[in-house]
Amino acid sequence: MNIVLLGMPGAGKGTQGKFIKDHYSIPHISTGDMFREAIAAKTPMGVEASSYMDRGELVPDSVVLGMVKERIAKPDCSNGFILDGFPRNESQAQSLDEILSGLGKKLGFVLDFVIPQEEAVRRLSSRRTCSGCGKIYNLLSDSFKSEGHCNDCGAELLHRNDDQEEVILNRLKVYEAQTAVLKSYYGSKGNLVTVEATRPVNEVFEELKNLLI
Repeated sequence: MNIVLLGMPGAGKGTQGKFIKDHYSIPHISTGDMFREAIAAKTPMGVEASSYMDRGELVPDSVVLGMVKERIAKPDCSNGFILDGFPRNESQAQSLDEILSGLGKKLGFVLDFVIPQEEAVRRLSSRRTCSGCGKIYNLLSDSFKSEGHCNDCGAELLHRNDDQEEVILNRLKVYEAQTAVLKSYYGSKGNLVTVEATRPVNEVFEELKNLLI
């Protein structure tokens, strides 16, 4: 069960990816998380990625492809994987096809999570990230033991640069210009499934479980 998650930032890909991971015991591979870990460790790749992410721009393919290939070749992906945040353009999609072919794997479902742009802005601008452990919260849905602080480690919650409204609008513009073309790419291959993602998260996941049987 090899799955790609599509949808504009804030559409709920990460949330549903974690649900699928837990239910089917396959790894949820988020390139965004990979980059954030590299940025926190101040690796050369992390420094380079940060310069793009802080402006709401896409990280170049040259930084992404080798990392994804190495990750999906690991033993824990033998029964499937969930790619969240990759591919982001048609060139990456074509490269993914080549990577999978070389590994003797095939892509299954491409799930396209759809929400209105104003809902994406509302969700993303309400996100906060723990300055200590990195856990992500949302002011719209989470409650806190101490306002403005992480429930797990107590560190201060921060409003990340890429969750500021100006950067969010740029991220959505980049998505429409580059990533949305993947719908036609995967639609022509018969992999694409549209998921209406404004509904409650549990309702969306019930639909996915029926689909992924």
